[in-house]
Amino acid sequence: MRSTIPLGRVAGIKVGANWSVLVTIGLFTWVLGSFLADTARPAAVWTAAVIGALTLIACLLVHELAHSIVARRSGIGVDGITLWLLGGVSELADEPEDARTDLRVALAGPLASLGLAALAFGAATVSALAIPDGPVTPTLVWLASVNVILGVFNLLPGAPLDGGRVLRAILWWRGGDRLRATTTAARSGQVLGTVLMLVGLAELLLFGHLGGLWLILLGWFLSAAANAELSVAGLRHRLADHRVGDVMTPDPMALPADWTVARLLRSEAPDTGHRVFPVVDHGGRPVRVLAWADLVAADERYCDGMSLGDLARKLPTSAVVRADDRLADVASHTVLRPNLDAVAVVDTGGRLTGLLTATDMVLACQRSALGLPVHHHRRRLP
Repeated sequence: MRSTIPLGRVAGIKVGANWSVLVTIGLFTWVLGSFLADTARPAAVWTAAVIGALTLIACLLVHELAHSIVARRSGIGVDGITLWLLGGVSELADEPEDARTDLRVALAGPLASLGLAALAFGAATVSALAIPDGPVTPTLVWLASVNVILGVFNLLPGAPLDGGRVLRAILWWRGGDRLRATTTAARSGQVLGTVLMLVGLAELLLFGHLGGLWLILLGWFLSAAANAELSVAGLRHRLADHRVGDVMTPDPMALPADWTVARLLRSEAPDTGHRVFPVVDHGGRPVRVLAWADLVAADERYCDGMSLGDLARKLPTSAVVRADDRLADVASHTVLRPNLDAVAVVDTGGRLTGLLTATDMVLACQRSALGLPVHHHRRRLP
């Protein structure tokens, strides 16, 4: 999920929104507008509905900020927060090192939502005394109620919900087995997602309520995310404590950003067998990544004279790592499309020292599953 609408930084944490959040705002506006229908004139009702919907989005942001701030104070890196159709996502760069930290990070969001609900109920009480008529008090009551629902729902014991993280932390603390705790929480998430889809389907078929579609969508997302968590757990188990330096290609061929495509095609790059290249600046720091597929997709009329810095794709933050980073962490936070993407490995000065491709990752998993060492330094990419 990518941020398409940058919203700036809050408490030093980058915040963005996926375009799908606009659907959520529209839905909240319609629901709240229907709830406020008889409280005032239509113009006032829909103005209050829009403000209420935007305030609820802000509440979702506070929920995620609580997770991110607690994580950062616990020494966990935070890449940012993305708001989207079903709420928000805190993008943590690392996993908690112990069960207690895992529990604190997981509980921060629901507690923030419940705290916001208490504030909204208090404001509604004051508003009812000061402005008994109009849409203000009902809007505050609606905000309080939805925050309670969000806080309680997120505490359901199934990953990737916060309650699933709480379950994982408790099982991890009691049994000392992080993998088993993660697997149990993910399987619980699968069951929860299936139940939500069935309830939504029943609501849709038996009662004709369109709200059932929302439950079906939510249940599908939970099931898919839980499946992904199971896959990541297995990946972490297979890769154990292996490091990026164990499987990366050291000293790969790097392309200067100021090269033109014509110069690239005249260089030795086409004869290397490489499919993906890091693009570096004048200081040898990787800034972009280029695949042959990028050249094929480029407009032939302008391709030859274009610089690689303009044509190549920007390296995501998660795709720049150190050689001593854990391979499992990189694999679980970075999606590498075969023959298209790569992870650049840098030294303490940010200069390129190695390259990690999807083929490297797959081969490492396969060798580990067969009981073979993952170390297989190669001078050439597949």
